[in-house]
Amino acid sequence: MTRRATAMPRHTPTTARFEARARARRWAPWRRAAILVLVLAVIGAIVWLIWWSPVLVVRSVRVEGASGAQAGEVTTVAQVPVGQPMARVDLDAVTRRVRAKVEIAEARASRSWPNTVVIAVKPRVPVLALKNPQGELQVVDATGVAFGTVAEAPAGVPMVTASSAAGTTQDAIKSALSVVSTLPPDLAAQVSTLTVATASSVTFTLAGIQVTWGGADQPELKVKVLRTLMQTHPAAIDVSAPDSPVTRDG
Repeated sequence: MTRRATAMPRHTPTTARFEARARARRWAPWRRAAILVLVLAVIGAIVWLIWWSPVLVVRSVRVEGASGAQAGEVTTVAQVPVGQPMARVDLDAVTRRVRAKVEIAEARASRSWPNTVVIAVKPRVPVLALKNPQGELQVVDATGVAFGTVAEAPAGVPMVTASSAAGTTQDAIKSALSVVSTLPPDLAAQVSTLTVATASSVTFTLAGIQVTWGGADQPELKVKVLRTLMQTHPAAIDVSAPDSPVTRDG
């Protein structure tokens, strides 16, 4: 008796492709889940590294724009939390604290990775020294801010005397600044005894001539009129109203 051989199923290329696709579909959700877990792990590690780890913490503070004692004062006032993760430092708060220091005109804090906070500052520069009625000598910057008391005027900084409390107001100081900032060097070098009584009453002596400057208005015109009238060698010149100046002979 002859047995018939049982035919074995044949795997055609098409069948193999279908089976591969089926396996791929079965494993696809697991692969996506594994990739998601890996991505979340990487993100978590980065967040931990930046926000919590002891690797990227503040180790130093660098002040740019100031040096010596002034840089030390800026560092003290800034109160940067050394040892805190860099990313968690409140740079706005650091900047506000430094800007509150009257000697500083401008400040900005930033991060210099991996471990340094940089504070860039612009110190105020004295352009005149104001002697108030109490006898104190204050240095004033170009914006009219009095930012310190000194024993004597810094070299090259003109001194202004406030003859009354009204002469120490912001507007009065700006009137005095209009003289300092507008007079050309050849005239400024001949100025002495500059006095401010009020915002509209600034006077000084220029090459022996008593000059009534007035307020801060029309400074360029005042200089032009003043230079012209000096040629007549008067004892006094009033340019407080430069369109109608007045001179007086000695």
